Amino acid sequence: MDKNFKEEFRQIIKFEPPLYKQRYQFVKDLVEKYKPKKVADLGCADCSLLWMLKFCSCIEVLAGLDICANVMKEKMHTLSPLPVDYLQPSERSLTVTLHHGSVAQKDPCMLGFDLVTCIELIEHLEESELKKFPEVVFGFMAPSIVVISTPNSEFNCLLPRVMLYRHPDHKFEWSQAEFQSWALETARCYDYSVEFTGVGHPPTGMEKVGFCTQIGVFFRKYPQSAESVQSEKPMEAVYKTVFKAVYPSLKDEKYLQNAVISEVIFTAQIIKHRLMSKRQEYSDDPERKSKFQLSMDYFSDYLGKVVVEKNMEPFVSGNEVYIPLRTIFSFPKVNRLSGTFEKLCKLIAGKVTLSSDGSAVMFNIEHENEEN
Repeated sequence: MDKNFKEEFRQIIKFEPPLYKQRYQFVKDLVEKYKPKKVADLGCADCSLLWMLKFCSCIEVLAGLDICANVMKEKMHTLSPLPVDYLQPSERSLTVTLHHGSVAQKDPCMLGFDLVTCIELIEHLEESELKKFPEVVFGFMAPSIVVISTPNSEFNCLLPRVMLYRHPDHKFEWSQAEFQSWALETARCYDYSVEFTGVGHPPTGMEKVGFCTQIGVFFRKYPQSAESVQSEKPMEAVYKTVFKAVYPSLKDEKYLQNAVISEVIFTAQIIKHRLMSKRQEYSDDPERKSKFQLSMDYFSDYLGKVVVEKNMEPFVSGNEVYIPLRTIFSFPKVNRLSGTFEKLCKLIAGKVTLSSDGSAVMFNIEHENEEN
């Protein structure tokens, strides 16, 4: 390769988006494709990848592990639920946990994951740790999918200011042949297959150097038996938990009840408002006042709902407005949240003002009538 040709690229090469974002996006695309419920990021550092993954709707459990607790603690607050998460709980459950420990040690808290990511991790391991790494990840944890990324040393000749390794903490950097040899042997030993790819394309004319970051995606060939997991399970935990967040979820009865009550009241208020508006129109016209009768077809047209039965119509009696629960239950969001009419009645019992027989939401409009 011509020296001047290489030097030209050393001055101009730049990745857009930045290389770390391309690595994270690769993982996110993999998550969207395979829909894992439990994901662990080994060597999670500042939790940036975990933060991105917490928005993936398929994930219910996220775990991070790093040897440096201080680095995790600097940004772990970004993994906490926001006020909006409590105001509008998700339909899925989500628990995020951070552990302080080494990837060369086994801990039962890392069992049962569908996907394990090791992004720019292995090059930071000492030789003794690297020898233990495959047994911990592929033998003990044994997830369905493992993603490992590491620098491609063949690309270094194109990077300015890189003399030996890209980071002072790197213990090694492998060529494509070295990484693939290690990955294929690891896959063979633990009954995985592996596919090779990468991010950070080389410049035109330099394709032989490969991707700037080389990636191996490992797939477990056979389901793991419960017996094999139990036989290797350590008796004691060795990692220290430094953070845990449980997000509000509609799977939790407390949050589901609050959501149902809010939606029932909101829906009833809409129906009441339309009912009273129509009633006022008739009241302003003496000839029409005696003929005031509101069909639920009116609400069906206005709110885009299906036509409902006659006994589901809201009505006014004296200073009370009654909105039948059957009518409220027919609204899609209330129906989806509650599941069954019986569950709806159970969730709002004692929390919403109902008619004496419990069949309708009741509003007192005496004050409103005085104003009118």
